Amino acid sequence: MMYMGVRCACHRTFSSFFTSGAVWNALSRGPPSIPRRVPPSKAFSISPCHYQKQQSDSRPPSVPLRARVAVSCIIGGAALGIWLYLRWEKQEQQKLQRIQQLQTLAVGQGDFSLVDHTGQPRTKSFLRDNWVLLYFGFTHCPDICPDELEKLSSAVSLLDKDPALPHVLPVFITVDPERDSVAALAKYVSDFHPRLLGLTGSTEQVKEVAKAYRVYYSTGPKDEDNDYIVDHTIMIYLLNPDGLFTDYYSRGKTDQEIADSVRRHMQTYTSIFG
Repeated sequence: MMYMGVRCACHRTFSSFFTSGAVWNALSRGPPSIPRRVPPSKAFSISPCHYQKQQSDSRPPSVPLRARVAVSCIIGGAALGIWLYLRWEKQEQQKLQRIQQLQTLAVGQGDFSLVDHTGQPRTKSFLRDNWVLLYFGFTHCPDICPDELEKLSSAVSLLDKDPALPHVLPVFITVDPERDSVAALAKYVSDFHPRLLGLTGSTEQVKEVAKAYRVYYSTGPKDEDNDYIVDHTIMIYLLNPDGLFTDYYSRGKTDQEIADSVRRHMQTYTSIFG
């Protein structure tokens, strides 16, 4: 009897346990979850290399070196082209201003009337249409005039070697008309370039031509032998075919430098009279 009582009590306890819903809740949740240990190698940590890689992947693609060089060359070429154009435009403006100045100067030069070393009358129009290297001096000059005429003649000879260039006319105008007659000039110019043209005239005529070409000269006192020195401008002038001053050469210039300068002027020459 006692056994049967215990059995009935146990049966009632288990029945109440299963019917209470606790068991069903436990079974519906399944087995308890056990935290899983993550290995260190698979942990959610980001290494510096992996971070840098992500950063590099997020950057825009770099431009190739060849493309950068090409762009730089294009920009530099464009800047150079603009600079060259502005420089050319400035030079053209300066050239135009220079032509206008020379036109005014050409009107103010006037004409002259002299005699050459052969006795032929010469005027300014004779020099037109020629490149002229012009020097003022006198035949009794002890050293400077012969040296300058020798240099002038040598420069003309250097230019004569280039058949593509027009001939240059060398001209010598005396500032001592009292002693430099036609005969004296003829003898003097024969020692220099064969095309050298000597010009003389009266005292007044020489004064006028010197004034027209802005040449200074002054006769010194006479000595006991009636000899004297003439102080004058020591310069070789270049005249273009329009009869205008184009350049000048002092004593420090060599024959080669003069020839090179004349050649450049010939290559860039444009008549202002059309």
